[in-house]
Amino acid sequence: MGFIKNIRNEIRVIRERDPAIHSSLEVFLYPSFKVMLHYRIAHRLYQNGHFFLARWISQRAVRKTGIEIHPGAVIGDNFFIDHGNGVIIGETAVVGNNVTLYQGVTLGGTGKEHGKRHPTIGDNVMISAGAKIIGSFKIGENSKIGAGSVVIEEVPPNCTVVGVPGRIVRRNNQKLVREELNQVDLPDPVNEDIKNLQYANTQMANRIIELERQIKQLEKAVEKGV
Repeated sequence: MGFIKNIRNEIRVIRERDPAIHSSLEVFLYPSFKVMLHYRIAHRLYQNGHFFLARWISQRAVRKTGIEIHPGAVIGDNFFIDHGNGVIIGETAVVGNNVTLYQGVTLGGTGKEHGKRHPTIGDNVMISAGAKIIGSFKIGENSKIGAGSVVIEEVPPNCTVVGVPGRIVRRNNQKLVREELNQVDLPDPVNEDIKNLQYANTQMANRIIELERQIKQLEKAVEKGV
């Protein structure tokens, strides 16, 4: 895709996915727009072996936007970063088409791997604010990663993952499309666990009350027998 087409595509993607943008001119102020233009140039230089120049351009983008994308990362079409501050994408990360990231997301490595060290993100994936995906595994197509989750193992397609460490709480419920991806309609396993504990405590308390009642009845019966 040529430079002008890249600009037009970035404008279109940002306007489609961020309702806070009211005009195409505002897009030029958007961190995602700036960083992706830098990334596309740096990535091409990186592919041609101009590693220092590629990193120089990417580091300028970090200072301007707070978003760090290594020029070696492979990013597909219609990629979108909402807000973006604190986003980090490592050198061997591979990101598919129609992927959305929110602020504070890390696509990182464990520090123990060699070669392919960073995750592969399938098409139509949404990764919520503060999520960390660490390691050289794949997040399957059409999946959602909940805010603040830490994912350290592969996720099949059409899944919802939440928690620390991340666990799958929904799978194949329905096939997600880009317009359905949001950070609101995600289950909360911690809250569910708390509710279950509260229910168990209530049941136990009721059982204790019943046992105390029975003991009192036995005591009265013994007293009358005496």
